[in-house]
Amino acid sequence: MRLPILDSYMLREMFSPFMFAFGAFLLFWALNIFFLAADYIINQHAPFFLVLRFVIFRIPQAIPMAFPFACLFASLLAMGRLMGDNEVTALRTAGIPVMRIALSPLLFGGMMFLIAYLMNEYVAPASVELSTRTFYQIIYHTNSLPVEPQFFRKDPDTGNTFYVSQVAPDNRTMLDVQIFKPAKFGPWNETLQAKTADVQNTSLVLHDVIDSRYNNDGFMTNQQRVKSITIGLPLGETAAQFTSQVNNDPWTMSSKSLRTQVSALQSQGIGGTAMGNLQINLADKLAWPFACFVSVLIALPLALRFGKRGRTLGIALAIIAFFAYYLMTSAFSAFGRNGAINPYVAAWAPNVIMGVSGTILLWLEER
Repeated sequence: MRLPILDSYMLREMFSPFMFAFGAFLLFWALNIFFLAADYIINQHAPFFLVLRFVIFRIPQAIPMAFPFACLFASLLAMGRLMGDNEVTALRTAGIPVMRIALSPLLFGGMMFLIAYLMNEYVAPASVELSTRTFYQIIYHTNSLPVEPQFFRKDPDTGNTFYVSQVAPDNRTMLDVQIFKPAKFGPWNETLQAKTADVQNTSLVLHDVIDSRYNNDGFMTNQQRVKSITIGLPLGETAAQFTSQVNNDPWTMSSKSLRTQVSALQSQGIGGTAMGNLQINLADKLAWPFACFVSVLIALPLALRFGKRGRTLGIALAIIAFFAYYLMTSAFSAFGRNGAINPYVAAWAPNVIMGVSGTILLWLEER
């Protein structure tokens, strides 16, 4: 089945600027990451192609932002060109309403929303995880092992919870390490507090340890100082896996994984900023791709109003609108993380605001 001439013509007009903006955004993203990673090539002599692989696999992380920006750019330039050449005026003179002219771009935005969602759900997590694992391969070719301070890691087999407070300047020694061992009744029956710790194969070696024992009521029953204790890492992980944020990074998790983690924390009564972050990230899995449709909705009336002033203005409007949306998203996310507003409302508020604004402006153009 062939598309109507108007629809196929509109889609052809949008395709080239969309591909240009999409490619430019991903290229800028990749170059930015490459320049940040160049230190490992120049100063720590990491293999160039290993760093390049890290950068390439990291590119899909930009998908949620690249698609909306490309849709915004394509809509402004395509409709702006039609306005500049008086083609929209001719269509309206022929009795074709603005809403019919806008139908093809809006369907294009809906299609990009679906593609962006599927890629963000299934392609980006696997790719970013490969990128993270490549990063640790880079580290193994240098003289330091990055350890992320102030993070919790729970071993699902034993229930032990690990916490690292700080990292020494050598990037290999962990400082102020705590391990919480769960009790059958009550929160903990033993805690280990070590001044320093280091990873050896699949074990964590604690040094200068205070070993505290507790009864079922939570009162301390015994405390002793131990020179060193060796304890297995979660799931027998290696040093890189233990210190990696792969299991905690929302970019490597699908909506299902994030939803499971949120439910698990809620069942334990855990809230605060950590819960807010997870809920924001879960909502963004759908909200960011949906911005493709919203971008088209806000771009169309802007192009109809300012399109005759040239492509330069269209490009400028695309950049300004994108940054306005990004700043709005950042502000609402901050409120959502600290509990000032519901995290799901915070994630969707920019889409609602921009979408309603675009609908009103488009309706005014119809009049």
